[in-house]
Amino acid sequence: MSKNARRLGSVACGLVICGIAVWAQSSLGTAESFAVLAGSTVTNTGASVITGDLGVSPGSAVTGFPPGVVVGTIHAADAVALQAQNDLTTQYNALTAAACAANLTGQDLGGMTLTSGVYCFDSSAQLTGTLTLNAQGNPNATFIFKTGSTLTTASGSSVLLINGGNPCGVAWRIGSSATLGTTTSFIGNLIALTSITMNTDANILGGRALARNGAVTLDSNNITFAPCSITPPPPVPTLAEWAMIGLAGLLFLAGTFALRQRRRTI
Repeated sequence: MSKNARRLGSVACGLVICGIAVWAQSSLGTAESFAVLAGSTVTNTGASVITGDLGVSPGSAVTGFPPGVVVGTIHAADAVALQAQNDLTTQYNALTAAACAANLTGQDLGGMTLTSGVYCFDSSAQLTGTLTLNAQGNPNATFIFKTGSTLTTASGSSVLLINGGNPCGVAWRIGSSATLGTTTSFIGNLIALTSITMNTDANILGGRALARNGAVTLDSNNITFAPCSITPPPPVPTLAEWAMIGLAGLLFLAGTFALRQRRRTI
């Protein structure tokens, strides 16, 4: 990878505040529970395993389950799938509006190591080999990829997320359709305007295949969605609150002791 490409990865986060304004790890709305979502049809061949919900709207056709397995709920043209598509459209539009910090048009993503930021392609994008996403120890690191048209991965390609990143912080906004080549190992939320095709044994292990208008076509794939909503830890009591808790405990113990003494004197 060239020094210029490395610099792009370093400055992109600073220019767009890591993309948080347009892609937060809890920004999918009701589409978050879906590992697969299509606009027209979902078609499967072979022993695919989908961990998460599967849906289609406004279309209603879901075929190939079984032999495919859904570890979740299938929503075909129901209110849940419709709302998920609405939320997906909102997120797609927000990603579309994101300012590009680095334009990689004409470059293959294979062999690159990128830090958090917004990376754009005027037309199509290609991944041949391994793309490494370096979160630099930040669990909230955000990686946004935008293409004017297609995304295509070659057979055996992979996306790696290293140094403490969350797969849900990776968003691929595709201007038309995405095709994952055989045995591709992919990470991130793949959001395509039209369709998504996953060839034999291509896997998304930490992400989603979400198509707004067209079909999602599967062939012996594993897709495991990455939890996006982050549940905040319970609040830690302040010193004053700890004092009140301690006082309440002492009063309880004093009352219990007094009750026992009274019973003894009766």
